[in-house]
This record gives sequence, structure tokens and C-alpha cells, in this order.
Amino acid sequence: MNKELSGSVAIVGAAESDLGKVPGMTALEMQAQASLRALNDAGLRLQAVDGVFAHTDDRFAGLQLAEYLGIRPSYIDSTNVGGMSNILHVGHAMAAIAAGMCSVALVTYGSTQLSSGTRKVGGAFDGARSPVGQFISPYGQLNPIGYYAMAANLHMHRYGTTSEQLAEVAVAARKWAQLNPKAYRTEPLSIEDVLSSPLVADPLRSRDICLVTDAGGAFILTTADRAKDLRRPPVYVLGIAEAFSHHYTPFSTADWLDTGVARTGEAALGMAGLTRNDIDVVQIYDHFTIGVIQALEELGFCKRGEGGAFVAGGRLGPDGDFPINTSGGGLSFNHPGMFGMLLVLEAVHQLRQEAGRRQLPKARTALVHAPGMVFSANTTMILGVQ
Repeated sequence: MNKELSGSVAIVGAAESDLGKVPGMTALEMQAQASLRALNDAGLRLQAVDGVFAHTDDRFAGLQLAEYLGIRPSYIDSTNVGGMSNILHVGHAMAAIAAGMCSVALVTYGSTQLSSGTRKVGGAFDGARSPVGQFISPYGQLNPIGYYAMAANLHMHRYGTTSEQLAEVAVAARKWAQLNPKAYRTEPLSIEDVLSSPLVADPLRSRDICLVTDAGGAFILTTADRAKDLRRPPVYVLGIAEAFSHHYTPFSTADWLDTGVARTGEAALGMAGLTRNDIDVVQIYDHFTIGVIQALEELGFCKRGEGGAFVAGGRLGPDGDFPINTSGGGLSFNHPGMFGMLLVLEAVHQLRQEAGRRQLPKARTALVHAPGMVFSANTTMILGVQ
């Protein structure tokens, strides 16, 4: 995006819905609950919202939410590119605000995949007429678990990464979750526990794979000038970038370990005018343990092939020297259908110094990264406070 837009908008309100297992609520109700909490957090009335950027596991999310809340926005965006959608919405909202198409943007997501039982071990299923439905699902490929298992096998083959190193990611996430009163799983977890958990798609075991929960969240974006007069400390969007591959499934990809992450990291940092050494908080989408290792390499925090060694020895946990996913992440905190929303909210909580026992001592800048679909898209965002 245009570097001149760096810092032009800020997150001024942020909130989760009820989390974990929330029977009796729909995804739309969870979105509405989180939206009203985020507006209250910002000190804004519902009528101030004139842009809706909504994403659920259903269609027409923006229109549904606007009708449910009783508002008539001037701009709606329901782009769905998987788990990174809400971060992508930040870039879209920034552009819309700059263009005068809206001034107060509500970004929200909700899912009841745990209570509704819609997320099975096999994952998502595409229609029988889709390419996936015709050429992949009939052969037993678990979507998306099977794809990431193949990426993990390739990483192990090429670089010598071990299952123990994958398990380090899950154990670190659990230790963060134990400091988070909202976390869904907080019981002790060791490397041995991960390695002895059921094998789902070789080499990924059940503890290498994210949770399935109910959850929703929302945050409010507005201009930097207006943000200064609102209730909460503004969290400025300093840089953001997205990249898209040519595929819907990765089978036509030449190298499954070259996913476009690096491009978004470099572009977002460049827009923000920062380097990796300037980043205090790192939040990386941890739907699978291998995804964290890959992202750390591609974002340049370590060299390609060194991710396994980089995460060893508890380095990512509360007592490590490279703490990430401080909420407990999708592996232990919560993981609805898409986790991008909760990554952003945790970054905001850290930057606003409201993370309680898991608060990092220095938190002025944050990097948030998430993929979309299966190696199909990536986005990186840089946030900061003054």
C-alpha cells in the first residue's frame, strides 16, 4: 500500500465475544456481541459505524450483520480468503477511509464450529463440482490438515526438522494459555504429551493441530485524528501487505515451502519504516505447528531451514527470549473457523498494556501474520503505539 497511509488509521476499540464452547448462540449473535463490546471499548455509538467488514463461515456476512445491528453503512466488504480475512479487511478499510467511502469501520468475525459440530477431523469439504471435490477429496486428502502434513514432511526431509521441534511450538503455546484466563486448554502439556498424542496425518499429531472452538471478535478503525479523542489509546496501523498465489490448492505449486510470506513481511515493514529488530510483539497464525516454523523462517526471524532449531528449548514461551502468540494461540487459547481476528486482538491487548499475567515488558510495536486458504494467500500487518 501507499507508504503515505502509514499511521493514517488506528484501532480504537477491540473485544472478544464469549469464547470456548458457547451453546445457544449463533455466529451472527457472537459477531454482534463482540461488535457492541468493541464500540463500548472505543466510547463510540453504534450509529457512528458507516463501514462494515464482516466475515463468518456463511455468505453475505456484511449485509447480515448490518441488518442484525440495525445500521445502514455506506460501505460493506465481506471478502473471504480464509484465516487471514480480518487482517486483509484492515487494509481494505484503510483504503476505504482514505478514499472517503467510510470513516468508522467495524471489522468482525464469528464462528460456532464447536457447538454446531460443523468442523470435522477431515476439515472443510468443497462441493462435488469444484476442482477439490472432483480431484482431491475422493482420494482421502484431509483438507487442510493433509496439505500441512505434506509441508511438514518436506521440511523434515529437506532440513532435518524433527517432531520434537514441532512439539516445542505446541508446548510454548500451552504455557502462554496457562497465563490467560480466557484460554480453552490450560492443562499441562509436555513434549512427550505432544509426541504421544494420536497421529492424524503423518507427521502431524492431534497436539500439532489447532483447537476447534466457538469464538468471535471485533475491532473498530477510524482516522488517526479522530482516534486521539476517543476512550482508549490508539493502536496505529503502520504497515500492511498481502500477496496471493495462483492456486486454490497447492498441488500446482513448485515449492510448498515458498509461500509468499516473505514478500508480505518485507512490504509491511517497508511501509512502516521499521526493521525486524524494531518489533516487540509477534503474533503468527498457529493452525499447525509447522506453520509457525515456516512463517518464522519466511518472515526473516531465522534463516530458511533453521526454524526447527530456532524454536527449541522453550524459546517461544513465557520464559524464552522470543515470545510469540502470547494468548496461547490457536493451539491452546481458542480457534474458531478462522483465527486472524484473535491474532489482531491479542496484539492490541499487548500494545495497550492490558494482557495481565502474559503482558510483555516492552510492547510498542507488533507484527501480525496470517495465511489464507492453503498456501494460497498471505498477509502481514505492523501495529504500533505512540
